[in-house]
Amino acid sequence: MLERLCVSIKGAVQGVGFRPFVYRLAKELGLRGFVINDSRGVYIEVEGERRVLEEFLIKLNREKPTLARIHSVDFSFLQPAGYSDFEIKESSDTGQKEVFVLPDMSTCEDCLKELFDPSDRRYLYPFINCTNCGPRFTIIDSLPYDRPNTTMKFFKMCYECEREYHEPSNRRFHAQPNACPECGPWLSLYSSEGKLIAERDEALTLTLKLLRDGKIVAVKGVGGFHLMCDATREEVVSLLRDRKRRKEKPFAVMFRDLSQLKKYAEPSELELLLLTLPERPIVLTKYKGGLAPSVAPGLKRLGAFLPYSPLHHILLRGLDFPLVATSGNFSEEPIVIDNEEALKGLSKLSDFILLHNRDIKRRCDDSVVKVIGGVPTPIRRSRGYAPMPVGLPFSLKRKVLAVGGMLKNTFALAFGGRVIISQHVGDVENLETLKAFEEMVFDLMRLYEFEPEVVVCDMHPRYETTRWAEGFSVEKALPLVRVQHHFAHILSCMAENQLRDKVLGIAWDGTGYGEDGTLWGGEFLECDYSSYMRLFHFRPFRLIGGERAVKEPRRVALSILFELFHEEALDLDLHTLRCFEEKELKNLYIAWKRGINSPYTSSVGRLFDAVASLLNIRHTLSYEGQASMMLEDLYDYSVKDTYPFELKDGIIDWKLMFLALIEEREPVRAVSRFINTLAHICLRVAQEVSLERVCLSGGVMQNDPLVSKIKELLESAGFRVYTHQKVPPNDGGLSLGQAVFGGLAEGL
Repeated sequence: MLERLCVSIKGAVQGVGFRPFVYRLAKELGLRGFVINDSRGVYIEVEGERRVLEEFLIKLNREKPTLARIHSVDFSFLQPAGYSDFEIKESSDTGQKEVFVLPDMSTCEDCLKELFDPSDRRYLYPFINCTNCGPRFTIIDSLPYDRPNTTMKFFKMCYECEREYHEPSNRRFHAQPNACPECGPWLSLYSSEGKLIAERDEALTLTLKLLRDGKIVAVKGVGGFHLMCDATREEVVSLLRDRKRRKEKPFAVMFRDLSQLKKYAEPSELELLLLTLPERPIVLTKYKGGLAPSVAPGLKRLGAFLPYSPLHHILLRGLDFPLVATSGNFSEEPIVIDNEEALKGLSKLSDFILLHNRDIKRRCDDSVVKVIGGVPTPIRRSRGYAPMPVGLPFSLKRKVLAVGGMLKNTFALAFGGRVIISQHVGDVENLETLKAFEEMVFDLMRLYEFEPEVVVCDMHPRYETTRWAEGFSVEKALPLVRVQHHFAHILSCMAENQLRDKVLGIAWDGTGYGEDGTLWGGEFLECDYSSYMRLFHFRPFRLIGGERAVKEPRRVALSILFELFHEEALDLDLHTLRCFEEKELKNLYIAWKRGINSPYTSSVGRLFDAVASLLNIRHTLSYEGQASMMLEDLYDYSVKDTYPFELKDGIIDWKLMFLALIEEREPVRAVSRFINTLAHICLRVAQEVSLERVCLSGGVMQNDPLVSKIKELLESAGFRVYTHQKVPPNDGGLSLGQAVFGGLAEGL
């Protein structure tokens, strides 16, 4: 007897070839009906015998497209409607937007074969794609995901592309960005003065020549512009640093393939896997040398990645050297995505600009991943990952807009059992980035037709995101919830690991605003989803000069010395003291003693800074986390011993540790013992608290040897240690924790 099966599928099922897959499956099984994209995902009706319909359901999940992510399947059996054939219907845009937008994906192997096949009609075409690869998030304007709702709507398919689009057996069947040299986007090369030099193939040929000649070229990619140049030529990389006003922060390097990468780096097996994932993140890996010294000055790790767009593949195949591929912007400003903006702004940074005429709907920086404690951990979650949702072990009570922190900002939209986390926004410290943040918030809310019922922000009153949330909540008459910084860190770790029980949260970072008005950063918290208790924290010390101390490890070290020796510290023969003039030292002591612009902090991140200065490794910083990264490079796994410390009345006293460290003459041993001591402090506190589950979060937990040592000690003692795998442990993960708290909070 014939029956009708109605199936509603939610998840990342648009833009992945799901409808063509359903079409072929229904035809294969002799079923009749239709499939359609709607605002919730994909809806299917098929008619046939019950046995065949059940087989269809099984194969629907088992044989789904590689990029598809099914989050829920609702189905029911009804009376047949009398369909005569199976078809793909025109999409519907009615109803609440619940479908998940797929991230941009790297070029698939099938497209690469065609790209470099001289007999193929898409030979060396920089915009080749199919249902298994290509742009998604950065080209979609509205849901459902159909060509008229993307930035490809301006390109009418030619006869051949149209034929592929409508041919069920073709892998470009309903591939929305489908195009070829006859009908699709093309390249244009401009001088830095804004003069058009060449187009299409000629633009590509000339760009390769310019890169060989040592020029800096701004190249429009998938989620924004890159500034590209020869990564092996010091004079070129140094020039790029000068123009970009980026003194020492490492540049990412794009390699042609793994063979070329292995000439300069030593990736582990796990890092090799990460490098070749469809998401194509930048992977932090061991650096052997051979590139320009200015690529990653003072570091033993390299940010490496492989080509992920057809244009990247063409460029790297045409060159015999890797390319620096850094964000097309001035330091600390949003990445450029607009052609006009590029011709105006990037002309100051580059010698030439390679544009194309496919609009980028939204900026999306490259993602960065690092193996920490044996686990792949996002440092920056953006292209390839955003805006895929993070699933929760429960359903939220209300819709939440969480605005994140100030540094490494992301924001989040949360509803039901999902949290959609934005792409990387950046450090919201200037007008340009604040404007970009606001645009991105409104854009994602518009895409999902999302209207929040509560707004959540950090407690810090001076964060620009907090001020924005205050204004937005008043304008929309919405409740505003402020969440303590380190509590949000732990909540994010709990949520992504699907934990429900109470945990010991260890949240270590640079600084975060505490409930007592001081700057926290070395916290041990007992947490559940409704509240936290501050159980232990590091002995507070002063940041002499406030914000200046954050960028000057020598000031932090000086504060530690004043805590240990008071005014007698001025007579010590130490590297830190030699960084100051005698009069300046006396003034800084007065500021410390009287508390003049010298707030208290319990930050472990700042303790890393102090160690860097005391060991003469780094006294001032040119970018956040620089000292910690240099210390991490020095860690020696063969060193097993520790420094002494004291634990009393909820305070971890570091005085004995620093007294011993100052006497240490060998930096590698000192750094290793310091990190070992921090791990043993975690073990001691965990044993005092006796909660089985321990969550590690905060920017300090990006330190691989530290996290590895903590996990080793605690797991050997019977504790279960949880770290980040889906969102960054740094402030890029705050929005997830904020969203969860706002969605569950009582009394709103």
